[in-house]
Amino acid sequence: MQKLGQQPRTIPWRLVEDTAKLRSCYIGIGFYKSRDGETVSSSLAQVFDEFGHGIILRGTPVSIDKKNRHPYLSEGQAYELLRDALDEYDRALQHMPARIVIHKSSHFRDSERKGFLRALYEKGIRTKDFVAITDTDIRLFGDGDYPPKRGTMLAITETEGLLYTRGTVDFYKTYPGAYVPKPLKVTVYEQDSSLESLCEEILGLTKMNWNNTQMDGRLPITLECARKIGDIMKYVSPTEKPQVSYSFYM
Repeated sequence: MQKLGQQPRTIPWRLVEDTAKLRSCYIGIGFYKSRDGETVSSSLAQVFDEFGHGIILRGTPVSIDKKNRHPYLSEGQAYELLRDALDEYDRALQHMPARIVIHKSSHFRDSERKGFLRALYEKGIRTKDFVAITDTDIRLFGDGDYPPKRGTMLAITETEGLLYTRGTVDFYKTYPGAYVPKPLKVTVYEQDSSLESLCEEILGLTKMNWNNTQMDGRLPITLECARKIGDIMKYVSPTEKPQVSYSFYM
């Protein structure tokens, strides 16, 4: 029963529910620096299901690769981060997902893959896809005067491809953007789904940022929110336990 004066909760957009597919959980892993910018970056995870339910977690301080300056998780940190994310997911939604998709803004190291796989094994989750979503210097040409259509995918191999999450839209008969769109490079490390299917999911997740009226975004909501949540987490004391519900960060 709804109380008087209380607005019903509506979901403006969610992924198409396919009864033939396993119930999936989408996790975005990003990194952020402390306020002084001097300490080692920390990790965080954003967990979503196809209905847009979100959970925020703050990870522990991580190491920095001396060669490329990219932060990365140790095997133990990867294990604990995913284990805690799944525990919170189970606590919030009262069930475990049948499939896990991890989106990461950098390539997966062997230590990270081992830690994630150990957590999945302990939770009894057998179906998984580990996907790195990064930038690329490669560009494609459209058929006419406009950039390639939104949703254009070029498969380079079975585990690597390019995806235009922003581009020309047939409904508008133009490209609704100010700058030439750049594709994302999609690299799959652990794969139980096809590259095309994973790119379709990424494309759908670019439409789930409910904080603005834009039709789409360049990044899926998993990574977009993981980045923005870091700007908030840097102001939360290490001794404080941050809220885990996504609604507190909208």
